[in-house]
Amino acid sequence: MITLYGIKNCDTVKKARTWLEQHKVDYHFHDFRADGLSAAQVKIWIEEIGLETLVNKRSATWKELSEATKTNFNEANAATVISENPTLIKRPLLDTGDKKHVGFKDTEYTTIFN
Repeated sequence: MITLYGIKNCDTVKKARTWLEQHKVDYHFHDFRADGLSAAQVKIWIEEIGLETLVNKRSATWKELSEATKTNFNEANAATVISENPTLIKRPLLDTGDKKHVGFKDTEYTTIFN
């Protein structure tokens, strides 16, 4: 099952959802805010795609974190921090079952689904 993770009001997530629907890709949408996100799930993503790829350090959420949290942010505590602040994740996160993809680019989705 293909799952697209994000938040419903994010413009990039909207573009990805529109692309998937226009190309008749069957997928499930998981809204971080409405559906939640466990630290265990985040830990798996960190292991699979890497912390630097997963986290958007330019986000408003990152900027709002305390200096102590940002300074001490590492793989040991990242899953907890991210699960408590899921909008730290670069969006959308597409899970095809085989691989995770972060962000949306029309050309990348075309390659993934062809």
